[in-house]
Parts: sequence; structure tokens; C-alpha cells
Amino acid sequence: MLGAIADDFTGATDLATNLVTRGFKTTVTIGVPGIDFDTKVDADATVVALKTRTAPVSEAIADSRRALSWLRGLGATKIYDKYCSTFDSTATGNIGPIAEALMNDLGVDTSIVVPSFPDNERTVYQGHLFVGDQLLSDSSMRNHPLTPMTESNLTRLLSSQTSLPVHLIPLTDVRSSIETIRAHFGRDGLHILDAITTADLQTIASATEDFPLVTGGSGLALGMTGPRRSETARAIDIHTGYRAVLAGSASRTTQRQVAHARTVLPHFKVEIEQLLAAPQETRTRILDWALRCWAEEPMRPVLVYSVDSSADVAKADGISHNPAQLLENTFAELAADVVGAGVRQLIVAGGETSGAVVQNLGIPSLDIGPQIAPGVAWAAGRASSIDINIALKSGNFGTTDMFTSAWERLQ
Repeated sequence: MLGAIADDFTGATDLATNLVTRGFKTTVTIGVPGIDFDTKVDADATVVALKTRTAPVSEAIADSRRALSWLRGLGATKIYDKYCSTFDSTATGNIGPIAEALMNDLGVDTSIVVPSFPDNERTVYQGHLFVGDQLLSDSSMRNHPLTPMTESNLTRLLSSQTSLPVHLIPLTDVRSSIETIRAHFGRDGLHILDAITTADLQTIASATEDFPLVTGGSGLALGMTGPRRSETARAIDIHTGYRAVLAGSASRTTQRQVAHARTVLPHFKVEIEQLLAAPQETRTRILDWALRCWAEEPMRPVLVYSVDSSADVAKADGISHNPAQLLENTFAELAADVVGAGVRQLIVAGGETSGAVVQNLGIPSLDIGPQIAPGVAWAAGRASSIDINIALKSGNFGTTDMFTSAWERLQ
């Protein structure tokens, strides 16, 4: 069995989506499961979703090591350490320290670093990470509030995070042969590999098929060879009821998705000033509005969002309180409100928002189903005693019409 450790919740479902594409029937656990977890679950891959991307380094390492121990106990023979394809981290971590800790626990001297995900326009060339045709440091990730990405040279960035040697395997060698790639592994340490197409990822996956540990974005999974269960790997239970979109992401991609959905769906904007003044009253007003919408058209999704322009981001930056935490908590509570009111199909946009929602709903695990877009899929889970379908979307993922078209994948 393949065991994977993801540094946030949307990253976990992102990876699981790609594994399912390759024929792995995949389960995502929310955190490291307790002793009551059903270890007889029918899965070829199990992904543990953590919240370690921006956690203190020592905490991130400890949580990742606990996940590793649990996965090995479950029977995992290969470990996949998953982080964001935009390498979200700082000069002190957490990608390098986690990889180093996992290597130590597994007793391996060599592993790979492969953030490329060409289907979502993340590529590595000459060791530099690109977002589309821009260097990472020139993209909108430069202004990320938690992990501002001002360095595109992964060798320099990773070397600042770990005491391990960091090497580059250039595209010419990746495309030369599997044997050429493997020749590099005679040097201990972490090897960053260029990759600009899915075919490159397939070559890398083949060259490291026997590695006990690989690290990368979710794109590397598209190069792996699964059990080839075909469409049966995507089979999940479908639950019918009201539909809702909760968009807590401030990314430009999500802003475009919100803008499109507003032309089609009933929508409600969560204003930060109203939340600060009256959080409970704001939530009550949103739920009452949603219930009125569903009373008129029960199958029509409703959209609740917090950002539709850069002006909203600037407004939040000017608030002395912690607006991000307030919005996360609000969307988490709203999720419980709408599920309690009858929502059975829910889309959540934003990594931190998704984590807050899933934790507040008390969902212990997710079975991954049909893909909506690269890195995004529907899943089935249980919120307390209520069965629901949920899609967790990284802020930067998904097509512009995702909030209006995703429901067709559950037919």
C-alpha cells in the first residue's frame, strides 16, 4: 500500500484525486486516526491530511513523524511526502525539515523533490519553479500572506531549510534515460528534478519506483502506476440534498470563480466589518437567506464568499484583528449550519478554510470520487451522523465555472 502525508487538507484531496486518476482507490484521513479507525478499509493508498504547511517547524515535524508511524503500522511500503506545487514555505521550513525527519525515520540517505504539476501550470526548469510562464517569485505567490515566495531557485531555497546536500537533476538528464537519473542517486541528499510535462513525471516515477520515500507536489502521482482499478477507483456514495459553495479563499483563481458564479447563483458576501461587529447575527442572517433560496429552488446551489476583488484583501490587511482566523472560524461554523439545515453536497474553496470546515464538521476520513478539475475531486464522508459529499478546493485550482459545473459530476 502507498502511504502519503499531506501538509494541508486541500493538498491531501489534491493528491488523492491524482492517485485515483492512476487507478489507486484512495482514502484520506483527517489527521492521524485514533485506535477506532477501520484498518480494513478497501484502499490502495491512504493519505493523512495534516495542517503542517505553516505550523511551527517542531510541531510540523512531530505531526509528520506520527503520520509516518501510523502509515507504516497500516502496512504502507512506500511513503509520499506531499507539499504544495508552489513550494509554499519559508527560509526555515517546513518542506526541508519534514523531508529530513522522514528520511531519518525510514533510514534512507536519498530522496527526490518534485513540485511540478504541469496540468496546473507548475513546472521546474533548471531548478527554477515556474507558475505558468512566470517565475514563482514574479507570480502572485510573492505576496502570499503566510509564505511569501520571493525565491524561485529551489536549490537555494531548499538548502536554507535543511542540512542535507541538495542536488539538481536537469531536464536533459531526466529525458536522457531512467539509468541516467538513477546515476545521480549515488550522491546522498535531496535531488530536485526538472519536469515540465507529465511524461517527465512518468519517467521520474519509474526511476524512483523502489524508493521508500518520495517528496513532491501532487503531480508526481500522475506518473505512478496504480492497480488499474479504472472507474471503480472513483466509486463513492452520492448523497442528495441542498447544495452550497463556501469560498474563503482570496486567490485570484477563486475570485474569478466567484465572479462567474455570481452571474448564475444566488450569492451572499461575508463582510469583515459585519463579522467584527456581530458574528453570530451575521451567520444567522446568512442561514436565513440560504433557507429562503432553497425554499424557492431546492436543487440550486447557493454561494457564500468573502473576497471578490483585491480591494477586499487590502481592507482585511488594514484590520488590527486577525481577519483570516475570523473568516476561517465563520466558514467552519457556517458549514455546520448548512449541513444541519440539509446541505448534502458542499464545495469549500481555500486550504485553510477547508481545514477549518472539515475539522469543525468532525469528518474523520474521505473516500475520493470523480474528478472535477486537476487536483480537485468530489469525496464522500460523514459529518457526525450525516453522510455528505464534499469537494475541497485549493484556492488556486479549478476552472472558472467550477462552482456552477461541478455538480454534474455527481449525477
